[in-house]
Amino acid sequence: MKSLILFFILLSLWLLMSGHYSILIITLGIISCAFCVYVAKRGNLIDDEGLPIFFIPRLSNYLIWLFKEILKSNLNTAKVIINGKVEPETFTVKASQVTDVAKVTYANSITLTPGTVTTKMQKDVFEVHALNSDFGNDVRTNEMDKKVTWLEGKK
Repeated sequence: MKSLILFFILLSLWLLMSGHYSILIITLGIISCAFCVYVAKRGNLIDDEGLPIFFIPRLSNYLIWLFKEILKSNLNTAKVIINGKVEPETFTVKASQVTDVAKVTYANSITLTPGTVTTKMQKDVFEVHALNSDFGNDVRTNEMDKKVTWLEGKK
């Protein structure tokens, strides 16, 4: 089932990015996507980490929330830079996710949000660098941690 889902995801991306819909291009796309799925299946790459299907039901809500947070952080980062009130700090935060793919999603979400960067991951503890304490406080509230745990759907 996961192989079939991966095939249709790859084919959809192929068609979307190609922009050409002749029989030759579509046939080459089908062959290429089938070959990629075959190689992924032979390499045991189609698992919960390689294709986290369990994210899909909640992904759109999470992405809308994340884009809103990125926009707010962009504005706050611009204010900090313009005002010159840069006071960097490094701190640790605990991740409550169960799966590795959810932990990586959490770390990447922290890094995607301007003003914060995940610098180290050790099991359930992440080291985060923040532009100033306001950005650090945003991470320490654990709102993003709760959102990624919700996205994971394990708790």
